[in-house]
Amino acid sequence: MLAAVLLLAAGASACGSGSGAPSAAAPPAGTAPEHFTHPGVLVGKAQLAAVRKHVAAGQEPWKTAYEDMRASKYAAPDYTPHPAKTVACASNAGTDACVAEREDAIAAYTQALMWQISGDTAYADKAVEIMDAWSKTVKRHTRDDADLQTAWSGSSWARAAELVHAGYPAWKGPEVQRFKWMLRRAYLPDVTANVPDYNGNWELAMTDAAMGMAVFLEDRDLYADAVRRYRARVPAYFYLASDGALPKPPPGGTVKSADQLATYWFGQRTYRDGVGQETCRNFMHIGYSLAATAHIAETAWHQGLDLYREEADRLSAALEFHSRYQLGEAAPRWLCGGKITRTMGPDVEVALNHLQGRMGRALPQTARLAASQRPGGTDDLFVAWETLTHAGNPTPA
Repeated sequence: MLAAVLLLAAGASACGSGSGAPSAAAPPAGTAPEHFTHPGVLVGKAQLAAVRKHVAAGQEPWKTAYEDMRASKYAAPDYTPHPAKTVACASNAGTDACVAEREDAIAAYTQALMWQISGDTAYADKAVEIMDAWSKTVKRHTRDDADLQTAWSGSSWARAAELVHAGYPAWKGPEVQRFKWMLRRAYLPDVTANVPDYNGNWELAMTDAAMGMAVFLEDRDLYADAVRRYRARVPAYFYLASDGALPKPPPGGTVKSADQLATYWFGQRTYRDGVGQETCRNFMHIGYSLAATAHIAETAWHQGLDLYREEADRLSAALEFHSRYQLGEAAPRWLCGGKITRTMGPDVEVALNHLQGRMGRALPQTARLAASQRPGGTDDLFVAWETLTHAGNPTPA
């Protein structure tokens, strides 16, 4: 189901249009790498090597996670893509092309991962077939959910392209350039649009996609803009007491007063460490935001920038807060009136791997939740196979 938007500014458009293009100015010193590391969109070379080793040795949870991926429809040897020239996605009522695009992008990433782990070039060929089919066809995204649709599908396209282009010589030349042009023409205008007063999961998902594309395209300006948006949106989405009595307002938006913020936060007026802007909406959208936040930080990590450390306290608090309630603890009256919707998907592996595995932070509730969900598969939107790629995989950048 496509996420709904909450627009508080009078007369705001549901489309969230605007150029949203990154500034032409040079990236701030130290933000964008001088040379991009490949593969380095969500999954790095050392991580892939570790996964191959675990799977070959039959170790859990990687063995079952790999088997589940191999048995999924996305890894089928006869998978058939269904590209569309125009992908029109209305709020919660998109066309068949919307589902097909997201599924084809996940399939391309799945096939790319299968190739990376198994070494079977048939999977790489299939990933290329899917990506080529779309790059030959798609021209634009339209209607209310265009920004979110391009975020979800674009993030998977970037991961797939990165894995294949980093080591498969058969995908080259005009085909690669056409795919890059597809990302710039049919995706980037939407994922870089201005959506300040939309629910925060939108901008986080959009930034996830933009960050992945920036690395694949080796676009330093786009990368720096994604970092800027991460630094502005994450503190406005997950609350810490150090923020003050009220949450930080959405960057660049019109939501500022206590009453406006309470409405934007779905009626929540008591703010404790870890609570999120959409906690009282449902945990599904919180999960999207946790996953997207971690994806952005993980990709930056592989490029030599530690965004995790900047928000480690905030992200740790959000993970533990929501994991506790997702696992079944009763919500107190101050939280959403005591009524919460426990619908979080397989969204915590990437953040847990870094905060616990690399930084040594104790996240007992998050670790319990991750273990209860393993092996995490895919949400059919933009999260896929993260038990396989990131569970217990704290390899260095």
